[in-house]
Parts: sequence; C-alpha cells; structure tokens
Amino acid sequence: MSKQDPFDFSNTLPIINEDTEFFPLMSQQDEDEMNNEETPDILAILPLRNTVLFPGVVIPITVGRDKSIKLIKEAYRAHKIIGVVAQRDVSIEDPTFEQLNDVGTVAHIIKMLQMPDGNTTVIIQGKQRFRLISEIQNEPYIKASVAKFEETKHKKDKEFKALVDSIREMSAQIIQLSPNIPSEAAIALKNIESTSFLINFISSNMNAEMADKQQMLEMANLRERAEMVMELMTTELQMLELRNQIQSKVRTDLDKQQRDYFLNQQLKTIQEELGGSSVDLEFEALKKRGAKKKWPAETKGHFEKELDKLGRMNPAAPDYSIQLNYLELLIDLPWNEFTKDNFDLKRAQRILDRDHFGLEKVKQRIIEYLAVLKLKKDMKAPILCLVGPPGVGKTSLGKSIAKALGREYVRMALGGIRDEAEIRGHRKTYIGAMPGRIIQSLKKAGASNPVFVLDEIDKVGSDFRGDPSSALLEVLDPEQNNAFYDHYVEIDYDLSNILFIATANSLSSIQPALLDRMEIIEVNGYTIEEKVEIARKYLLPKQKENHGLSAKDITLKPALLERVIEDYTRESGVRGLEKRIGSLVRGIATKIAMEEPYNATLVQDDVERILGAPVYDKDLYEGNEVAGVVTGLAWTQVGGDILFIEASLSPGKGRLTLTGNLGDVMKESATIALAYLRAHASRFDIDHRLFDQWDVHVHVPAGATPKDGPSAGVTMLTALTSAFTQRQVKENLAMTGEITLRGKVLPVGGIKEKILAAKRANIKEIILCKSNRKDILEIKEHYIKDLKFHYVSEMSEVIDFALSKNKVKQPLDLTVRDLPQPAN
Repeated sequence: MSKQDPFDFSNTLPIINEDTEFFPLMSQQDEDEMNNEETPDILAILPLRNTVLFPGVVIPITVGRDKSIKLIKEAYRAHKIIGVVAQRDVSIEDPTFEQLNDVGTVAHIIKMLQMPDGNTTVIIQGKQRFRLISEIQNEPYIKASVAKFEETKHKKDKEFKALVDSIREMSAQIIQLSPNIPSEAAIALKNIESTSFLINFISSNMNAEMADKQQMLEMANLRERAEMVMELMTTELQMLELRNQIQSKVRTDLDKQQRDYFLNQQLKTIQEELGGSSVDLEFEALKKRGAKKKWPAETKGHFEKELDKLGRMNPAAPDYSIQLNYLELLIDLPWNEFTKDNFDLKRAQRILDRDHFGLEKVKQRIIEYLAVLKLKKDMKAPILCLVGPPGVGKTSLGKSIAKALGREYVRMALGGIRDEAEIRGHRKTYIGAMPGRIIQSLKKAGASNPVFVLDEIDKVGSDFRGDPSSALLEVLDPEQNNAFYDHYVEIDYDLSNILFIATANSLSSIQPALLDRMEIIEVNGYTIEEKVEIARKYLLPKQKENHGLSAKDITLKPALLERVIEDYTRESGVRGLEKRIGSLVRGIATKIAMEEPYNATLVQDDVERILGAPVYDKDLYEGNEVAGVVTGLAWTQVGGDILFIEASLSPGKGRLTLTGNLGDVMKESATIALAYLRAHASRFDIDHRLFDQWDVHVHVPAGATPKDGPSAGVTMLTALTSAFTQRQVKENLAMTGEITLRGKVLPVGGIKEKILAAKRANIKEIILCKSNRKDILEIKEHYIKDLKFHYVSEMSEVIDFALSKNKVKQPLDLTVRDLPQPAN
C-alpha cells in the first residue's frame, strides 16, 4: 500500500475498468442480501499479509505461497467461497492458526488471473465477517470452524448522520488535495448509498496501519467504527495540508530563483548591448588595480588565484558577492605602503612639548626611538604601554606622537571587548564575516606603519567566545607580529612596522604574558602647579575657542585657577578641571550674549556664583594633641591623599578591633604592627602586661571608603606605639611604608602622588623607606623644596623619628592592674 497518499485506490482500479463484468459499488439492497447469506461453518483460510478485507469491498491480491495457490485453485473450481484473515506478524512466511487474527471476512472469488511473471492474482469481494473457532486442518492449507460475527445495533440519529456526512465531505477534501488520486474516486464515493459500505470502503482504501484496520474490522458497532475512521482521516488531512504547504513554499522559492535568473540574464544582455557587462567591468577593474599593487610575492599569487575563482563563479550565486568583497579588501589593504618618517628630532620635541605639559619619560622614549630609527632604518617598532590614572593625557599623547613622526594615527578602543574575532576576524564561511579590527584599522589608515593606539587594554574581557587578550599576544610580540594571521584575510600580514601604544589605568588586570611583551611607562598624576600651567596654556584657550570667545573676554589668574583645582576637583588628570573651566567660560559667554556688564578678570566670588559652593575640603594636617593619631599617605585612582590612623586603648583583655572598611592586607599590617610592638615592648619602655589588660581599637576614617594596601604599616606602628606610650607625634609629619614581622621597612609605590598630597596638606616632614629615595629624585626639585625627608630601613628608626620624648597634654592613665592569684 502506498504511504504517499491518504487513500490508496490502486486496489480498486482494475474494478473501475469498463471492460470488467463487476462493479465495486454496492447498493443498500445488495448489502441486505449479502448480510442475509448463511455463513459456512467450515472455511478454508487464506492468510493475508499486507491488507485487511472489509465486507462488500472488492480488492485484488497476489498469491505467492504454495499453500495459498492450492487453496485458491481448489476453491475457484468449486464454490468460490473462502475465509480471509490477516496474520498478526507480517514477517512470518508461513503462519500457523495461532498466528492469525481472531476476526476475518468471508470472501467470494470473482476472478483468478495468471500474470506474465508467473504469479497468480485473484480478485475477491468481502461478504460477511466471521470469528475463528478452532483449527480443523493445516495441510495442505488451513481449514477452520468459524462463527458469524454478530454486529450490534447502532442508533441512527441526527448525530450519526452528521458524522457520516463529515466522513464523506472529508474524503472529498483529501481526494482534492492529493494529486495522485484519480478524480473517479470522488465520483465513486458520491454514488455509495449504503452507510456501512461507505465506511468499509474508506477503511479498506485509507492509508492506515494494518493494526488500525484490523481494529476497525473487529468493531461490532458501526458508530464506533465511523468515529475511528473520522479520527484517522482528520490526522491524514492535517498531514496532507502540511505537506502541500511545504511543497508550495519550496515551489515559490524555486520560482523566485528562476525569475531572478531570467532577469539577470536580461540585464546582462542589455548591458552587453550598451557596451559591456557590469560583472565583466568589475572583474577587469579588480585585475587592473591588482596589477598596480605592490604585493608581497606570496600575497600576489594568492590574489590571482582568488581572482580566477571569481571569474569562474556565477554572478547570481550568493558566494559571488562574498568573494568580491574579499578581493576588494585585499586590494584596499596597504601592502608594502608606508608613510615617510620625519627625522627632525627638534621638531618632534617641539610638537610633543606644545601638545602636552610634563610627561617627560614618555617624550624622552619617543625621541630615543626616533634617534635610533634615524641611524638604523629597519628598526622594529617598540610596544609602549602608558599606565596612569584617567585624564592625564595618555590617549591624546598617541595623536601627538603620530604628528611628531609624520605618520597616520589609528585608535582602537578595547574597553569591553569580549570576542576574539574582534582581533582576528571571522572565517569567510560564516554569514556576515568581517576582518578583525586590526586589519580594518590598517585599511582605514592606508599605510602599514601608523601610530596605533590600543586604548584601555586593561579593560579587555573574556567569555565563551574567546579571550581577546590572548589574541593580542601575537599582535604585540615584536618577534611574531611580522606574520599576523587574520581569519578573514587568510594570509599573513606584517605588523612589525606599526608603533603600538597601549594605554591602561592599572596593570593588575592585564594578562602577565601580555604585560611581558610591552614596555611599561608610568604616567603619573599632575601636581597643582602642573595643572595650573595646563589650564593656562591649553584648557582655557581651548574652551575660549569652543565657546566663541576672544582672548580678552575672560582672564583666569593662576591663584584663582589653583583655588578652582583645590575646591572643585579631586583627580590626577585634568578632565574635571576642563569641565569646570568650561562652566566658567559659559558663564561669561552668557553675560556677553545677554549684553550684561561683567568683569573679564574673574575673582573668587564669580567662581562661587557660577560653580556654586566649594565641593571638596582641602585635607589639612590636624595636629598632634591626641596620642595614637598619625598622618599617613595613600595612593588612590585619582591621585595621592592623606589619611589618619587612629589608635585608642580601653580596659579589657588585649583584643584588637579594626574598623574603617579595611582590606585584608591593611588588617594584616595592623596585626604585624601590634605583634612587633609586643615583642619589643621593653625597647620602647612599655610594660608587656599592658597588652593583656587593655583592648586596642584601630580606626581609619572615612568609614564608607574602602581601603587596602601595605603602605600604612609604618603609620599603624607609630599610632600603636604613641597610644601605649602616650608620647606626642611630631608636628607636620606624615609617613608611608610597609612593615615586616622582623622589623624591616619596605618600599611602596605611588610616591610622587603621595608627596604631592602631603604638600597640599601642609606637611613638612615625611618618613620613607630608603629604597624609595630613587622615586624622590625623579620629582622636580622645585616641587619638593619645602619638604624634609627621613629615610629609614628599620621600624625602630620610624619610632625614633616620629615620636617626641614629651607626653601628650592629657595622657591616659595606663596602670597595670594586679590580677588575683589562683587559689592553692
């Protein structure tokens, strides 16, 4: 039976032939006569393998088994009545009586035909259903005693009539939707008068499983059989509608492709009539551009190979545009194209000094690079990494370097990048594939030796799509980047002539292997004096120009600029300062536009009127009247700052309490300081019993600000010693340094920022580790001329410098209590 159509009328086709002497349809009178016939008590049983015979239905079957052929021939010569039963398992070649279903159909042999291939085909018509009782013989074929299958009465109400009409209507829909079912089938269904024969006819010819057909044959109630037929037909109709939808969609897509093809052919013919095909013109243009290009030998061969591939492709194919874009990228890339470097070192120095104030280390390194490049023409470019707080000019410095060298400038923001393909590109096999941003930037620059700024390299992320920082290892390695492989370009590109300048705010989040490939240059924050000069020379003129003011319209004196810096900004760079100056300029611009009188030279009252009340209070030294309070120096993201370590004692059992939102390292520093003090109590004239009778509380304001790091170690030691000895801390003194359990003082970082913070707070003396002396030497002398430095290597030296011999004015009474002796 065919699985392609919901009805299989191939079994009835021989009967529809006009030359046959029988007709497959049955009237109600014919059905009544058939039902009144007597059912024989004993029948020869013909097992059916692939179908089920229903009463009244005429079907052809091919007989192949020797037993079956013998049965058919004997019955055809005699009374032509046999019993037809479907076998339970269709894979069994010679089924026994037990392997047959219980219910079968009495069949009348209408005709027996001998086919050309030797097989015997018989046309049989079902009569009545019977139930197998027992086996009488199994050789030469099965004979069995049978009983008539009694059918139960069903109620012929309106609901049953509607059910039959629905079956008839759904049958017509299925026939109409199925292209392989002949239209005669619909006519045959319309002419069936008998309800039971209609259901039997559809049950026999519908595309259902053998088990379902046998189940319908065994149903005694016609109404139940009709409901099952309806259920199976509904499923078949849904499947047929879905299949037709799919075929219609595919046919529509094919029609569109054919339409596009014919239109393209017509367009090609028109273009040829006008003087050439656009596709041919594109191909020739690529060929001419490729011939003029200064290719590396390997790249030239690859381009020609890909160009030949384009010539063989159908312009209507989807891959054609992909291949065309790829070839255009290869041509647009600046292979062996370089800008000429300007080796005038004095000019380069002037440009760097003009655009940026300070930053001496960076400028010196660029001049050194230019000098060596001038002497040795093919020097590999260095990989520089500028590290410093925000707003100090790291990114804009790259533009000035490009201007000084006479090179193209490219900036690539790395902040938030998480996909490796952003660096290496996608393979061409992906839809919407693109080259990486390195290659795209070089195409935009038009030269292979630009100044390439990798901005915010410390903020590169990573996730399931890959690790971009690992992809940058090849880009930033001078030994590897002469053969950088982009997945889209598919051939090596030389990046060794690019001057890469990376910028970062912190080194802690940069991968160690990537950090090792770069030359780190620290860009520290600006001093107040430097900020005043930057504001006067760069920021104020820039804001005047941006707001349409002339030089005489507004004047800010250095003293006023210093007040703006201290009262309205708290940063290492100058971004916030530029915004404040912009606000002042806009305030004057408003006065000019409204033609109101104003004073061109601003004073403090004008600043407070425009900017409001001061935002920040200046951190000042707070005095030494209280024991246990010591001034420390700290480094923050926005520059240096001072902090106060407060230590107090209270009667207790020697517990240590730490507050002030401290990190683990800072807590460990307090523990080390107390442990050292207990171990060397006699050295500082402290009764060791005090440590067991007084609780220690160390607090670091402000409590809402997280603090961490080892540099407060010496400050905590001094605060604890002052608290236990009640000795005064020297006036106008600050300190910074890490301590160890052995009593050593270790160097710390951020010295320049810390020194500038101390100067702002009117500190006069500073205690540092001896190893930090080199950091002081790098600071310009006029910035630190009023400061006195004490360099130490032992913690005992810190106490000797920091604490005076005098007690505070109101010392705490630290008497040792006599503890009760345990009873004998």
